[in-house]
Amino acid sequence: MKKNILSNAIPIAPLLNEIGENESDTKVITYKKARLIRISVYAVAVAFCISLIAKVLISLINLVTNISFYGNLDLRFHSPAGNHLGLWVIIIPAIGGILVGLMALYGSKAIRGHGIPEAMEQILVNESNIKPSITFLKPISSAIAIGTGGPFGAEGPIIATGGALGSTLGQLFKITSNERKIILAAGATAGMSAIFGTPIAAVFLAIELLLFEFSPRAILPVALACITGAAGHHLLFESGPVFTMPELAIPSNTALGIYSFMGIVIGFMSIGITKIVYFIEDSFEKLPIHWMWWPAIGGLAVGIIGYFAPHTLGVGYDNITGVLSGTWSIRLIAMLCFFKFLSWAIALGSGTSGGTLAPLLTIGGAAGALIGSGILLVFPDSGITIPLAALIGMSAMFAGASRAYLTSIVFALEATMQSHALLPLLGACTAAYLVSFFLMENTIMTEKIARRGVFTPDSFEPDVLQKMSVGQVISEEGIVINDKSTVSEVRKWLGNNVTDDNYLILVDDQGAYAGTIQITAVYQDKLSPETLLKQIVKQQPAYFISTKDSLRKALETMSKTGADVLPISSAGSNRSLVGVLSYKDIVKAYQIQMDADDNTHVKISLKRQRIKMPANGKELTGVNDK
Repeated sequence: MKKNILSNAIPIAPLLNEIGENESDTKVITYKKARLIRISVYAVAVAFCISLIAKVLISLINLVTNISFYGNLDLRFHSPAGNHLGLWVIIIPAIGGILVGLMALYGSKAIRGHGIPEAMEQILVNESNIKPSITFLKPISSAIAIGTGGPFGAEGPIIATGGALGSTLGQLFKITSNERKIILAAGATAGMSAIFGTPIAAVFLAIELLLFEFSPRAILPVALACITGAAGHHLLFESGPVFTMPELAIPSNTALGIYSFMGIVIGFMSIGITKIVYFIEDSFEKLPIHWMWWPAIGGLAVGIIGYFAPHTLGVGYDNITGVLSGTWSIRLIAMLCFFKFLSWAIALGSGTSGGTLAPLLTIGGAAGALIGSGILLVFPDSGITIPLAALIGMSAMFAGASRAYLTSIVFALEATMQSHALLPLLGACTAAYLVSFFLMENTIMTEKIARRGVFTPDSFEPDVLQKMSVGQVISEEGIVINDKSTVSEVRKWLGNNVTDDNYLILVDDQGAYAGTIQITAVYQDKLSPETLLKQIVKQQPAYFISTKDSLRKALETMSKTGADVLPISSAGSNRSLVGVLSYKDIVKAYQIQMDADDNTHVKISLKRQRIKMPANGKELTGVNDK
């Protein structure tokens, strides 16, 4: 440190108190671990409850379906495609739309929509606070919408319900907004795990779409919740893969290339689907009638399409299994692909209650099967199979539309238990993700909230302040003054010297740190010229940090103590004062990071290497210039 010494100032002596991991640091770490255990218990409790709610939701959907299309009270699954209502089938989804509109009008407007985007918005702008009423309004409205033929999956509603339950629990207890976010994400993803039995994919969904962070405090509660949800799935539903399909063989390199190319095609399709969905939603916004009636209009369109293509009605998980089996006819798959998309896009755009995952999987699987059939027709020896092509399309469609990259891959593996599909899935989902990333600004999950001015994080980089140490940014220059110097002496010195600092570092006669003082404080009119600096410095405990401490710790210390600057000690045994840290130094960390990201340079010069190699060769062969 540069020492500008006044008449009676002294150099800094290495007589500071020992600094290191003190008792308070240990208490903070212990407290945080105790909080983590507490939040984990809450997450598991929410997951247990949401597993039961998932079973109730599925049973309720089955009940409404059987009442609507078969006129009987039965909790078992029966596809609405087998109904014999004739033209009356057109009215059923419209009735469901009216009921959902009334629930949204007199209950909560938040029940409308996908489920995941609404949860994302509450996390980003509302401290993860969701109305408790959503916990029962969302599953009931979704059961009505889906049970009357709505072309949605149960996963979106259960994710929204789980998020609402987690948020409600978080609002009942004294916890932070970040902890409430974790419980919300735990409830949401436990719901997905309970429906599909895919805990790992659910964890990745939390990371990519809800948590926006990757840390032990967030991952551990969510993982425990997803495990609990998976246990609930095996207990309340069934064990084994959700979507059964023929055993897949290891694909050849040629087949891998074709599957990756299919990912590119599906990526473009996912962009088109996203654009059309929001175009339809914008069109509904222009209708000159109250929004309560929009779901009924959407339901009427669903009924008309369902009359000509009955397989488009309802959840349609059986459709996914049928497409993956490779036994369905091309005509049936083509009809399912087109009409399912049309029905789902209109229904979703109308603002009814439903999800996006199952429809995207159905449309993508059908599209993949169609593309695979076309390739086999032209290149019968290409080595691809229809079931794997359908699985590729299913996963790549979700990856492109939502950009939940890891979730898409792992979900397909867990839902089908086909380990040989890993490489084709990786290639296809990467290709779809690339196309979506470069050609579409927002995703099907973020477009709605982006229009409201809500920014969604799209990267999970480590905290700059966490990975940079204090020693990397502190300034080694500062003005060190004895605390017994008078105001007149300091004013005189400052009048003859120029400094960019707005503070002075004070030490006592033994060289120990005595505090800092703002330069403006020296020029107060009420001060006598003979006033000593130690008389005007605020008496507060010294908070020392080491050069090896992280900038995050330094910022937390400054925030808690209200200090503008912090004294920095060396990391060695003598613990001498080596500098001070100010807010400007912390901002410098971000500048260093931006410069590192933007600075392009060549570390190895190929030109220089080419020049050296012939010279070395001459020496080795004994060739000289004689």
